[in-house]
Amino acid sequence: MRIFYEDMKREFERVLLKKGFSQERAETSAKMFADTSLDGVYSHGYQRFPRVIEYIDKGYIHVNAIPEKLAGVGAAERWDGHLGMGNLNAASAMKRAMELAGEFGIGLVAMCNTNHWMRGGTYGWQAAESGYIGICWTNTMPNMPAWGAVDSKIGNNPFVMAVPGPRGKHVVVDMAMAQYSYGKLDVCRQAQTDLPYPGGYDEAGVLTCDPAAIEKTRRVLPIGYWKGSGMSILLDLAGAALTLGRTVSKIGKECKEEYGLTQVFIAVKPDLLSGDAEAAKALAEETLKDIQNSVPEHANKKIRYPGEGTLIRRKENTELGIPVDLEIWKKICEL
Repeated sequence: MRIFYEDMKREFERVLLKKGFSQERAETSAKMFADTSLDGVYSHGYQRFPRVIEYIDKGYIHVNAIPEKLAGVGAAERWDGHLGMGNLNAASAMKRAMELAGEFGIGLVAMCNTNHWMRGGTYGWQAAESGYIGICWTNTMPNMPAWGAVDSKIGNNPFVMAVPGPRGKHVVVDMAMAQYSYGKLDVCRQAQTDLPYPGGYDEAGVLTCDPAAIEKTRRVLPIGYWKGSGMSILLDLAGAALTLGRTVSKIGKECKEEYGLTQVFIAVKPDLLSGDAEAAKALAEETLKDIQNSVPEHANKKIRYPGEGTLIRRKENTELGIPVDLEIWKKICEL
């Protein structure tokens, strides 16, 4: 089943208005959910939407909350998200980081007490489409074991980086510190398909491609083994140092579910030091062409740069409609 973009966005907006959002905030948030689905990240788009509504009903997300600036020094500011809608808080934080970068060449906004930002790549694309290098990350609830451990004490703490490319061909990396996000595990389990590469451990402590087995143990595999574990811890501590917000450990101890998160947003003008943004784009184009000319492992498989697949899925889903799971879509329509 496929749903066209505008129809999906209207449905999200209808539900958010029903939950008490203002017209402007409902429309902006609904657009981000629809955009995420349009780009093929269904796990953090329409599939995540019912859980967001559940969190609103539980009081974890405050529909009218607006972020508040707590402190600022030059190009850096600290904000409190007041448990507002995660994607609205994140978009406003990246917008503010870009405003600071427009003034200082670089801008940083660190936000505590916010909510799940849905697709982190949204804010990388937001920066790149405005001509900025974007860097951002978030912590999570404890959902991944530190390297060598069995119990979950660290988060999969997604990290995003984006660089503006020529003619809208931006280079965007959006990755959890786990080999696969729990959203991806959920999608694969529902589709009854294995992961393409091992993503965690089963009950016997053996690496597996079975998403259901990994969800059962909660033992997801850090990217790069000990390297991903170390990066997760450092991202968490860096965010906490800048915000004095909750660490992954405190989220696990103080919150019933995943809310009250800490996030950091950085924007940088590509021509900050060189004064030549077009030269930077030319370098990017030259490098991407060289990468695309790599010898592929499989003859019929094209080598893509990070972000290219998103543009392809966006075009396809715009023309054909966004593919949805019928049961999940029915659930949304009944909200």
